[in-house]
Amino acid sequence: MPELPDLQAFSHNLDKKLAGKTVKHIAVINAKKLNVSHQELQQTLEGQKLVKVYREGKELHLKFSKGDILGLHLMLHGKLFLFEGKSENKYPIIELHFTDGTGLVLTDFQGIATPTLNPEEKEVPDALSKDAGVDYLTTRLQKTKTNIKTILLDQKIIRGIGNAYADEILWHAGISPMSISNKIPEHKIKELVKSIHIVLTDAEKAILKANPDIINGEVRDFMHIHNSKKTHSPKGEKIIVKEGTRKTYYTEEQELYS
Repeated sequence: MPELPDLQAFSHNLDKKLAGKTVKHIAVINAKKLNVSHQELQQTLEGQKLVKVYREGKELHLKFSKGDILGLHLMLHGKLFLFEGKSENKYPIIELHFTDGTGLVLTDFQGIATPTLNPEEKEVPDALSKDAGVDYLTTRLQKTKTNIKTILLDQKIIRGIGNAYADEILWHAGISPMSISNKIPEHKIKELVKSIHIVLTDAEKAILKANPDIINGEVRDFMHIHNSKKTHSPKGEKIIVKEGTRKTYYTEEQELYS
């Protein structure tokens, strides 16, 4: 699943390529979870200019000239492709055709990638927002005995972080993923907030450096901990892999608070 840095990179490139184009037609092929009728989506967006593409949590948002927004959640296997004329991509969900003959298609072989017209604004802060700072996280962590990795993955607490980057962030902050949230001291929460910003922003830069035009897929080779090709961290620590519903990568040197 694409995570926050991936989506940041996608939005950067899509905004660069698509902003300013006008929607001629929207083809709705397999949008099972579309929140409005096909006709309402088409009537709302066709004829509008695409003003901006940006990331919001784990979604991409396409903002149009009248203020309407099309949210795209890629889910596990959704992908975006640009095309000219006719799209030849398999498993299309929706296609945006622009007046200059180019287009954007959302695909998903599982058929569950989700387009949403004018998604509701979320009160939960984005991982890179100032609202997700030390005060906010301290208050939230003090309320729960859940392990810290589970908290970082909870989109109802902080939006945008996924499994791989939760491991990278916790290693960078020196906190064991098994630490109990309300046992983590305030000075480590400050380090955690710094690590969230450093890890996520550095990852976006690494992704764009490796693939400057990326709008789908995942670049992971640069990751320090959550990386099946590595046995040790850059500090020489042995990487441990804990199996479960989702794999957790960590080292014994990360501080455990329990």
